[in-house]
Amino acid sequence: MKKLILSAAFLAVGTFAIAQQNGQMMKKDPAQMEQKRADHLKKMQTDLNLSQTQVAQLQTLQDKRMAERKQMQPQRQAERKAKMESMKAKRMQHQAEMRQILTPDQYQKWMASNQQKMQKKGQMMKKHQMHKHQAK
Repeated sequence: MKKLILSAAFLAVGTFAIAQQNGQMMKKDPAQMEQKRADHLKKMQTDLNLSQTQVAQLQTLQDKRMAERKQMQPQRQAERKAKMESMKAKRMQHQAEMRQILTPDQYQKWMASNQQKMQKKGQMMKKHQMHKHQAK
């Protein structure tokens, strides 16, 4: 039983740490983002041989799109939070049902197996993120 509680605690701490990392990764410097945006517009201007009027129109279009995204952000966050809470409730329900079906030893092994799968998945996601960032 101690191992089960310990496993659940490690899983919770690991999940929290990953969530914190992802939150920090998503917060980028606004000046850096603006510089990327300007660089992208310059690249489009040279690649597509755009006029200054077209560049201004594209910049206006991008500004409009960014404003729409900012306006929709709280709604998207609320939807995501609701979805995560729903998934968590389903996972807890499933675990409760598995606890009723399995013996304590079987349940402990099942939870340990799930934890290993989660760790592997987390490692794979980190590798994928690293490859993704190296490709840029």
